[in-house]
Amino acid sequence: MERETTFVHLTDLHIGRPGYEDPHLFSDTTATLETILEMVATISPKPSFIVASGDLTNRGDIESFGELKRIMGALDIPVLYALGNHDTREGFYEGFLEQGEHSSAPYFHDRVIDGVHVIALDSSIPGQIGGNIEPEQFAWLEQVIVTNPGLPKLIVSHHAPAIGNENEFAPWRSIRVEDTQRLADILKGRNVVGLLSGHVHYDRVSVWHGIPVVIGMGQHAATDILQKDVLRMVNGASFAIGTIRDSGLTVSFVPLPSDRAELNRYPLDFLRKLNEGETLAAE
Repeated sequence: MERETTFVHLTDLHIGRPGYEDPHLFSDTTATLETILEMVATISPKPSFIVASGDLTNRGDIESFGELKRIMGALDIPVLYALGNHDTREGFYEGFLEQGEHSSAPYFHDRVIDGVHVIALDSSIPGQIGGNIEPEQFAWLEQVIVTNPGLPKLIVSHHAPAIGNENEFAPWRSIRVEDTQRLADILKGRNVVGLLSGHVHYDRVSVWHGIPVVIGMGQHAATDILQKDVLRMVNGASFAIGTIRDSGLTVSFVPLPSDRAELNRYPLDFLRKLNEGETLAAE
């Protein structure tokens, strides 16, 4: 009989600091996450694990990571985390893991759960919006990708690989082109059933060198993809339920009800400046 492993994909949780009025937090992300976790508890069969693919917090501070830890602490399902551009390594290590000694190191790791080899990368660049993969991660990935050769592999990265020419007009949207190519070379022929990402705030599926790349909308706000000259954010949130079989990956998106009301607009020049490091990405 064909084996099936069910999991949940969360992304862009953007949890805020309790009691702090954050002008760049456009929805009640704590309430949204709690609602989603109530929905996750009803899934049958019970998911084997949850992936949270970055932008776990909105500002990356220790207190926000402490709030995230409080919310997720009630779960009886393993959760695998990756960091995004709104997160900080210092805040994550100290506020969530309570480990100060690795505070500036990229956070990458792997784990085998219910017959699936999950590999999480840290695509964040401190102080910028766009993503990359540092040389030490590539060296590590080359070693771990060849382990557990009989198992399907699921890659997690907050930023998705660059698809087509999107990196030319919006370099903040993805992993930079040279890192995308190296990642493709390493993953080729390694039984990678999917790559889970977030960052751009809309649900999207691409096939990249034969690998399904699944991007989730997340729990903060949704990008209006019909607007091309400005980044228009509207009400919207979703999560995804994934199933891995011998035949491959299936992903179903679960949108939350929304009126699609406008929350904010970002000029593209502003985003370009952020990506060049002129301002912290979380500001």
